[in-house]
Amino acid sequence: MVQALFIVAVIFIAANLVYFFTNKSYRKSYFSTALFFQLFFVLTGVLIGFTFLYYLLSLNGVVLVTSLSSRDPVDPNFLDLLYFSGETLLSVGYGDMLPVGAARFFALLESGIGILLPTAYFLKAMDASRQKEDS
Repeated sequence: MVQALFIVAVIFIAANLVYFFTNKSYRKSYFSTALFFQLFFVLTGVLIGFTFLYYLLSLNGVVLVTSLSSRDPVDPNFLDLLYFSGETLLSVGYGDMLPVGAARFFALLESGIGILLPTAYFLKAMDASRQKEDS
């Protein structure tokens, strides 16, 4: 039963995404499919790049701990580092992993990129839409 509901939920999400990308009824939309995919692939590249950066930092010592009080190190496997990079880039910050040492600087940098890059793409889409209206 759980598997069937899981499949239904995934199909529902996919159908909504397909509808969003194919529905052209709102004429003055600022949405650009090309810019969206460009942003998606750039953010994915940044995510993977920071994951490898955290891995390289982990070769010199602990980069992630479970809490600042216990300082229990997090095993630096690829999936944990990818998860930490994703929650940092997307500014989720669950708090289940905390950077220490040099990783703190890079986590701050990654978080800034995660906020500023989508903002820049949004402004680019708005500017392109305005240029279409003026011509």
